[in-house]
Amino acid sequence: MKVKIINKSHHPLPHYATPLSAGMDIRAFLTTPVELKPLERKLIPTGLYIALPEGFEAQMRPRSGLAIKHGISLLNTPGTIDADYRGEIGIILINLSNEPFVVNDGERICQMVITAHSQVEWQPEESLDETERGAGGFGHTGKQ
Repeated sequence: MKVKIINKSHHPLPHYATPLSAGMDIRAFLTTPVELKPLERKLIPTGLYIALPEGFEAQMRPRSGLAIKHGISLLNTPGTIDADYRGEIGIILINLSNEPFVVNDGERICQMVITAHSQVEWQPEESLDETERGAGGFGHTGKQ
């Protein structure tokens, strides 16, 4: 699938690191480093603009290395870029660690996964079919 992209940063286009990668690393596009204090969140620009085909979305997900090593994650994970959005992709980073973290220009801050999605048409009903699980949720199966 070909996707139109505008790259206003000076960084390479997102790409798959290996032949079986699901996500592409996204880099920060900054004029100066950005410090994230513990529990602080900031919107980080990428310089990227995309036009996805109808029926697709871009999901922005945390990078496992930043999460385990530094406690850096995305506040709204996964963040969704809709097919009709044409603005710059911004990433809401949050520092969940006890130490400040500095985001530098060009740093890989998250990963993007392009995926298909469906839209539903609601069918109002008075009752739903019965299942073995029923209304059980949030730990209803107990410890095994």
